[in-house]
Amino acid sequence: MSVLGFPCNQFGNQEPGSNEEILEFVTTKYDIDFPMFSKIDVNGDGAADLYSMLKQQQPGGDDSADIKWNFEKFLVDGDGTAVARWGTKVTPEEIRAELPDTI
Repeated sequence: MSVLGFPCNQFGNQEPGSNEEILEFVTTKYDIDFPMFSKIDVNGDGAADLYSMLKQQQPGGDDSADIKWNFEKFLVDGDGTAVARWGTKVTPEEIRAELPDTI
């Protein structure tokens, strides 16, 4: 299993820095050890194709499939299909408890 990070500045201007500044911040403040990609849009006309696909496959639980806030999470299987979606407040530990031991 791998975690991938995609910074986005569409939520309260929380990611205003460059890709390099964001990477420096998350590695020094949070000690992340997973790949961080370039900053992207996840909602609207400029949404990255990846997020358009994720939202189509896992639209969420309300009227809009839009990402509501930073740290929304998707589980993608080995075939590239989004099989689950969790909101911002769900922790990685809570998600891990839901996954089969084989992942």
